[in-house]
Amino acid sequence: MSTETGNARGFDLGVQGMTCASCVARVERVLGRVPGVRSVSVNLATERARVEASEGLELGALLDAVGKAGFEPVVQDLDLTVEGMTCASCVGRVERVLARQPGVISASVNLATGKARLRTLPGVAEPQALIRAVEKAGFGAVLETDETEPGGPSPAERELQQLRIAKRVALLLTVPLVMIAMGPMMIPPLAEVMHRLLPPAGWRWVEAVLATPVLFWAGARFFRHGWPALRRLNPDMNSLVMLGASSAWLYSMLVLLAPGLFPEAARGVYFEAVGVIVTLILVGRYFELRVRGRASDAIRQLLALQVREARVRREGGLVSVPLEALQPGDVVVVRPGERIPVDGEVLDGGSYVDESMVTGEPVPVEKGVGASVVGGTVNGSGSFSFRATGIGEDSVLGRIVHMVEEAQASKPPIQALVDRIAGVVVWGAIAIALVAALIWFAVGPGPHYALVTAASVLLIACPCAMGLATPMAIMVGSGRGARQGILFRRGAAFQAIAGVDTVVVDKTGTLTEGRPALTEFERHGGWSQDALAPLVAALESRSEHPVAEAIVRGLDDPGERVVEGFTAHAGLGVEGRVEGRHLQVGADRYMSRSGLDLSPFADRARALADRGRTPLYVAVDGELVALLAVADPVKSGSPEAVRALKALGLRVVMITGDNRRTAEAVARETGIEEVIAEVMPEDKAREVGALQAAGHSVVFVGDGINDAPALARADVGMAIGTGTDIAIEAGEVVLMSGDLRGVAAGIRLARRTFRTIRQNLFWAFFYNITLMPVAAGLLYPAFGLLLSPMMAAAAMSLSSILVVSNSLRLRRARLGGPLEV
Repeated sequence: MSTETGNARGFDLGVQGMTCASCVARVERVLGRVPGVRSVSVNLATERARVEASEGLELGALLDAVGKAGFEPVVQDLDLTVEGMTCASCVGRVERVLARQPGVISASVNLATGKARLRTLPGVAEPQALIRAVEKAGFGAVLETDETEPGGPSPAERELQQLRIAKRVALLLTVPLVMIAMGPMMIPPLAEVMHRLLPPAGWRWVEAVLATPVLFWAGARFFRHGWPALRRLNPDMNSLVMLGASSAWLYSMLVLLAPGLFPEAARGVYFEAVGVIVTLILVGRYFELRVRGRASDAIRQLLALQVREARVRREGGLVSVPLEALQPGDVVVVRPGERIPVDGEVLDGGSYVDESMVTGEPVPVEKGVGASVVGGTVNGSGSFSFRATGIGEDSVLGRIVHMVEEAQASKPPIQALVDRIAGVVVWGAIAIALVAALIWFAVGPGPHYALVTAASVLLIACPCAMGLATPMAIMVGSGRGARQGILFRRGAAFQAIAGVDTVVVDKTGTLTEGRPALTEFERHGGWSQDALAPLVAALESRSEHPVAEAIVRGLDDPGERVVEGFTAHAGLGVEGRVEGRHLQVGADRYMSRSGLDLSPFADRARALADRGRTPLYVAVDGELVALLAVADPVKSGSPEAVRALKALGLRVVMITGDNRRTAEAVARETGIEEVIAEVMPEDKAREVGALQAAGHSVVFVGDGINDAPALARADVGMAIGTGTDIAIEAGEVVLMSGDLRGVAAGIRLARRTFRTIRQNLFWAFFYNITLMPVAAGLLYPAFGLLLSPMMAAAAMSLSSILVVSNSLRLRRARLGGPLEV
């Protein structure tokens, strides 16, 4: 709720995490210290703070204050679909209008997606008030959740349909209009035929009749959006087209109605120019929207993976229920070849599942009892049942879609600069058009030249290409990454990654598998592996130590034998009797203390230790019989990933809490030269900061758990996911697969995307900077070259289509590595 009195306003701010009166007092103190706050009253029962503040209060300062005090402010994210935006200046105007509304903390508008993402205070920012504010600015808006009736067209589809009709009407009228105006010059016999039918003055009236509906009906969108913008002194692309085309129409109508006002040389009409201008821009806009629609294919393809029904066990039988009716805990049955409806945990049965839509890896993954399955993935030839655990937005697929939408809706720093420049370009175009018109009117061959140059400048200066340059590339790039299991959570990551020179990689769980594994089993004496392995597995199965679990898992034996007298010696080893034999398994210190001679394995044990393995020995009845080695094995793709990162010109540094000997062994195996070892998890962020202080731009790659501070501290945090645990908030990029090769693919994609952004911006700025002076007539004195309004309209439409098409090339970008699709 919000109230206003004089130049003060009051509103309620939700605060979570308060538990007692001291919490209330602390919240009141921190809020009271925020500049602009006049009074604060906090209610513990309702978890709300009533704030009375001046009009100029920054809401973000309130939220920061609550967060720093250790509590969580309640905010709400709203998405509006905005109709009618055509250029970067439209984006800026909608953002400014929304940012001024009560309760709006931040507003980010994306031209490519046609969406406005708002961070608001619930109960203060009213969605209907926001919609009315956008409509008052000359645009249409609907809440994203209310965009369409079931089965109805989306706003984008409606706009495309309206454009299709307007384009067809404009073409239908403009073709005969051009033939009437230009036909006699191109086809001399036609002039004689037309003269017999009507005198020249009559044909001019026919041109007027054809051009008027083209401008005012087919081109009504330019007036509908352009006039409110101009009236509020925020002109946009629509304003420029409106001014350019309507001035040509008005001039022509004056010539037609009152020819005596003009000298003989200036009595030409420009109705065909009006028709061609409007038609070209409508055609260009139509194809631009069609091509832009292809950029959001990634989201549509992901949503298409959702099945409509699930087969659920209910009351002893199987029933098909709509996905919306599925509840966590329901038991779902999946048959061969079916798509898995939701996330869950396998209860019985088994199969191989194609998870390429999640991880980007084409090899099917075996699923047995206890394994996690992901909604949208495809079952192989087996059958199984599973318990539903993640449905809708709580599923992996739902979170992937949310992350991609977040990236597409956000802006890198370069786009904020472009949006500001676009506003200047529009005013600059109007100023240049006025100056050019005055000069041509004063010194030109005829007054109509003033109209031609002014209209051409206004039409060619539209900043459509500027507004699309960045969001289109990010939209396509983030979709391309999603198909490979590389999720960019923020658009700013594309720009940040483009400038990095150092990759810091966590060892455990990133370069390595993250859990111990048995790597060697070498025997000495007369025991065979088949005879010895079951005894060792039985003994180790009694221990809960991770190394013991790795041995049992590596020997692949259930170890279901009777073990007597089991004893664990902390930090040394274990012993006991198995099938009448006295078994000991442990480190060298344990064996030496037991009086055993380790010399048969001495050289081999040293070699294993140098490779980062932990040697363990097996003795039976006081005789040394085997050497085991346990290690956290390097992932199969890690050496290739390091080579790929180096090939990109990046410095690769490994960071770990392990001892230096083990760390350097892993570094040698993976090809890393620089190692920062024996670092506590909380100190990793400090090491990243030290690299940054030395002038390096750093990507940190970690598992997103203990590494969260370092992920947040780095210029870009890349969190390694597992496919079913992707809600990693610290990283700006999430790699769904645990394969480190995705890091190089992600960096290649980010660099390629940012290079596309630069190409787009270069073209957009080059186009405006070069052609505006040409349109103003700068080349006329020397070369007699003057750009017509029709050519200016064609060039303006072409510039947007080129920017969009260049961005779409990212869909076919080859990123290399095993994740290539």
